[in-house]
Amino acid sequence: MTTLQDFEARTITGQDQRLAEYLGKVVLVVNTASKCGLTPQFTGLERLYDEYRDRGLVVLGFPCDQFANQEFDDDAQTAEFCQLNYGVSFPMFSKVDVNGPAAHPLFTWLRSEKGGLLGDLITWNFTKFLVDREGRVVRRYAPTVIPEDIAADIRALL
Repeated sequence: MTTLQDFEARTITGQDQRLAEYLGKVVLVVNTASKCGLTPQFTGLERLYDEYRDRGLVVLGFPCDQFANQEFDDDAQTAEFCQLNYGVSFPMFSKVDVNGPAAHPLFTWLRSEKGGLLGDLITWNFTKFLVDREGRVVRRYAPTVIPEDIAADIRALL
């Protein structure tokens, strides 16, 4: 059975990282964008991370430019924007595709595990996937679901 720990991704600072490092953690995977109407969700994501990281939560942000070109071209710009404007301290990764033939394998797997209203395609920025401590996808949340509304589900897994 495939789990989150079977994947690796490049961090926003350019290092390859095995997601097996998050085994035993509850993980919220989010495709993000810096120039989107939903970008203020970074504040709520950071609050969740601050409140629950000591109990085993990690938020993983994956910038994506597939929806109306709402992400910077350069990972360094994205990292600076997220930190300066939203105080993001949770792990951020290099820009990825979440749909299509160039989709990052992690997102291909996440989509196959939990489809959305229009099949398995991710339809916009800030789609969220909640993964349990064993690396299994528990739930998918639409982009408009604010991070605060996920807190009860996170607590149930912690």
